[in-house]
Amino acid sequence: MLDLDQVSLFKKQGYLVLENVVDENTLNAVRKEYSERMDSLYSNWHEKGMVDAPSPGMTFWDKLDQCYAGDFDWYQPLDISLPHSNIREDTQMHLGPAVFNLATHSNLLDIAEALIGPEITSNPIQHVRIKPPQRVVPKTENRAHIIATDWHQDMGVTLEEADQTEFITIWLAITDATIENGCLQVASGNYDEMLPHCNKNQVGIADSHTPKDNAVPVPVNAGGAVIFHPLTPHASLSNKSDEYRWSFDLRFHKTGQPSGRSQFPDFIARSHSHPETELRDWKLWKQMWEDTRKNLAASPHMPQHRWDANSPFCA
Repeated sequence: MLDLDQVSLFKKQGYLVLENVVDENTLNAVRKEYSERMDSLYSNWHEKGMVDAPSPGMTFWDKLDQCYAGDFDWYQPLDISLPHSNIREDTQMHLGPAVFNLATHSNLLDIAEALIGPEITSNPIQHVRIKPPQRVVPKTENRAHIIATDWHQDMGVTLEEADQTEFITIWLAITDATIENGCLQVASGNYDEMLPHCNKNQVGIADSHTPKDNAVPVPVNAGGAVIFHPLTPHASLSNKSDEYRWSFDLRFHKTGQPSGRSQFPDFIARSHSHPETELRDWKLWKQMWEDTRKNLAASPHMPQHRWDANSPFCA
């Protein structure tokens, strides 16, 4: 999937922008799965009096608009991971076959193999990103998955156990990501150290170390991707459009190395040396997360971040 020039460029600048990474059939399967998921959720929310009755022809996006009007948390039931705290046995998430096929798509694994080698584990720090128009977001909302994402390094949202882990992030667009609707921006240049982060509303790079003059917007079309080195600072712009922007954060690390969130389940996505260890059944993936949810709901809280708001850099 990557040629030698692209690998060299990635090593030099810490990111790549690639178009046509995933085929339209795979994207449509994800869209269909999420539409069916929303239909089920919406019906349940309507029964509880949280949203109006669905009208004929309502789309996935129409129903999301109604969820915002209802002012309740629609995001977590659509995410592909557990939240960072307050995990209960009934905490919802979405783990379906189309998302599993997306997260293990051969093109994504080919990219990962070119950058970290042929023994690849699917990292559990993964999320769906469905960002609404900023104008409809309540001022109290501060989650990075919904509003503009603060500057951060992906290594900065792992625990210290993974500081030597080799991994990459593949930010995959399901809808076109434009400057108007809040595409990503990247700090150009080769960063080779962890910058201090603060855990305030979001985990982000401390203001005194935030990139100021080298931010580069990276728009990409649906099916395209932005690939990040774990030390490359990046953020997102605000969604100033009237449409939602949809993507997935998918991560991969070298098998045998710590994931950075060991309380969550990872799995071997590709192995040249032991192909029999590859996980190919989405139901087993789903069961792994459900078992984890049950265990964590009955356990003391386990921090998912190393940073707090009391660092001298965060004053």
